[in-house]
Amino acid sequence: MTVAGAIIDLDGTVYHGDTLLPGAASAIDVFRERGLGICFFSNNPIHDGSEYVERLRGLGVDAREGEACSSGVVTREYLNGSHAGDDVFVIGSEPLRSMVTGTEARLVEDPAETDVLLASWTDSFHYHDMIDALRAIDEETVFLGTDPDRTFPGEDGDPVPGSGAIINAVAGVIERDPDRILGKPSEIAVQAALERLDCAPTECVIIGDRLETDIAMGERNGMTTILVRTGVSNERSLERSAVTPDYVIDSLGDIEEVLTSLDV
Repeated sequence: MTVAGAIIDLDGTVYHGDTLLPGAASAIDVFRERGLGICFFSNNPIHDGSEYVERLRGLGVDAREGEACSSGVVTREYLNGSHAGDDVFVIGSEPLRSMVTGTEARLVEDPAETDVLLASWTDSFHYHDMIDALRAIDEETVFLGTDPDRTFPGEDGDPVPGSGAIINAVAGVIERDPDRILGKPSEIAVQAALERLDCAPTECVIIGDRLETDIAMGERNGMTTILVRTGVSNERSLERSAVTPDYVIDSLGDIEEVLTSLDV
């Protein structure tokens, strides 16, 4: 088969917190040697692509400008394309608020005056945020979430609450599901990744630690899917999930054997 590009998850796949996972840096070198395009893609909404490139380089990974994307970047691009001129109220982190400030939408502080309610991860999520959500929402308000990840791997690899936990809390109190969730596995995320790789989905492999986002995104779009055991999903998850990866490997460091089997 023809493989031209690789979408590579970060948290739980390349690193845990500030710790590079064994074999990850050499695995990226393998992709380079085989001539594959690379798109590093995190559902963490608080960093943009250039920040991820800098972080990866600091960990010793050969990451290059323009190769990284995140749910925060996808959210920024979506607001520019679909909500230019609209007022946006954010329940989320200061970095995400800064990204919204850099769009053609307007960040607002009064929830009663918003057109768009955007919910995401923040470690300062509070009861008052749910009050703000109730004040913000009406029949005309658009409700967006940055990404669906209920947890993500912490510094020691153990799960901690993610954006999905907060989005679900907000959805529960306002009794309404989000109109869109923008990170993986959404079609908006797929488009963002493929634009960076400039190839068809059937020419992509996608590697990640999470069945319901990384692997589901690939399965839905005809990509070759590779699950790593270094993050959230485990053997029990595999047994229970309707999503089935094409390959399961212990870590990203084992990627060469998969690429060889694909004749890449």
